[in-house]
Amino acid sequence: MSVSQNEIERTSERTKIGLAGAIKNGHIPHVAPLGYKRENKKLVVDYSTKDIVIRIFDLYYNGYSYQRISNLFNKEKVLGKDNWRDSTIMGILENEIYKGDFVHGKKTKHPTYYENVVEPIISKEMWADCKVQKKKNSRSYQRTLTYLYLQKLKCPKCNRILGGKATTKKNGNAYFYYYCNDCKIEFKEKVINDYFNQFISELVEYDSVVNQFFLPMIKQKFDEPKEQLEKEIKEQNNKLERIKKAYINGVFELKEYNEEKKIVENAISELESKLETTDCTEELKFTPKDILLKRDIDFINKVKLGKEYQARTKTWKDYTRQEQAELIMKYVDDIELTLVGNEVVVTQINFRESICKPCQELYDNGYIDTTKPMILGNVLGSVRFSNYLPEEEVGEIIMRLRQYYDVHYTEATYYVDKQMFYFNFAEDNSAIVRVFPLEDYYKLDPDNKMETYRFGIIYINEEDKFQMQEIDTAFDYIPDETNDSVIYMKEPTPISVGVKPVKFCKENAE
Repeated sequence: MSVSQNEIERTSERTKIGLAGAIKNGHIPHVAPLGYKRENKKLVVDYSTKDIVIRIFDLYYNGYSYQRISNLFNKEKVLGKDNWRDSTIMGILENEIYKGDFVHGKKTKHPTYYENVVEPIISKEMWADCKVQKKKNSRSYQRTLTYLYLQKLKCPKCNRILGGKATTKKNGNAYFYYYCNDCKIEFKEKVINDYFNQFISELVEYDSVVNQFFLPMIKQKFDEPKEQLEKEIKEQNNKLERIKKAYINGVFELKEYNEEKKIVENAISELESKLETTDCTEELKFTPKDILLKRDIDFINKVKLGKEYQARTKTWKDYTRQEQAELIMKYVDDIELTLVGNEVVVTQINFRESICKPCQELYDNGYIDTTKPMILGNVLGSVRFSNYLPEEEVGEIIMRLRQYYDVHYTEATYYVDKQMFYFNFAEDNSAIVRVFPLEDYYKLDPDNKMETYRFGIIYINEEDKFQMQEIDTAFDYIPDETNDSVIYMKEPTPISVGVKPVKFCKENAE
């Protein structure tokens, strides 16, 4: 009996170790919850239903109760169902799997917590925010104030996430604060805003170009690639066939069959809609080069058509607090703080890797610019700088720009030791559009031992007039590059090419 007991204990221990290893590798021993599916026995995100999960968390975060969400879903017949219950919504909101974690033995006295075992659908911050929301009266509480940096700030002393509070004056103005109860630290939101505003205009410009105009090109490639969508549609069609066979074999009643069929057909319809967007994008043939071209055109529009540019361009101050908060949530991972005496100071803003990585890749490959400080005479200014591109691609961009404006090209010598160019644009009443290296000096001179670098400069003269009859064209279109008869060069030459729309919509696709 003693030997048998020891063997049972050893077997039990081996089973526990094996189970723990499987869970850490994404093999979750439960039925796949909404938003996930099984693939090679692992739990992976189901693109056909993940947005429903995200919406549930967003609604609850904004003050909707379990019952109100279930009533809304029943009214809309989400997934073809009208039997959503508040207990179902509660189960989703309390399931750690959605932030990438898993709790084994949740109902036992000694549950085991595993972190980061599957791809999360919502952030850990959002999950934590919804737990805080639960402590309030979720049936009657509705958020009326928006905190820009909620869950982005940690106490500079104890590193805990800071809470937010606000006071509303008699004039209706709200003033926002962040605080740590444990360390008795409190400071105004203005401390963060003053630091954030230094570069927020660039962030807004990047967001407007990359995510509004070129969202299909960038986002679809990273988030929902065409191959993934096609695979999902195939799986859903196979599922539809299995349901039909089950009904024919008497497994389903007609009512059950129609309900299951409708759910799958709705999922297929949603996936096909996303695939159609991707296909339309490919037809328009947007390229990373178009991003650089659009940003060049925007800069020139700002100089040449100042009033029109301001009227058409949404700046940070034009955003509502809710829109500002959404932009910060989308781009910012967290904001690091430190104490200087008794003052709270921002030391660093950390952007999300999902945003930084594609942006950095675009910059490294020469397809997006950054702003560099520069002394112009006795005045400290800035200039748009992009990385090295082959001469043929540079010539192509210049020729495409000349469809709209009389842009000029020149070259300048950069003295490495002095960190200085020698040229004069102020007296010529000119404006620099962009500066770029004519060779890949990161590779040629990694240790900065060369004395001089050669740089190309695209610039405009203020007296040059806008060449197009329709001003809208300068804002809504970019010159197309598909004219094979055009020879790209840096010297002026008359050319004629078509245009393609930068505002993606169904009309453009047609």
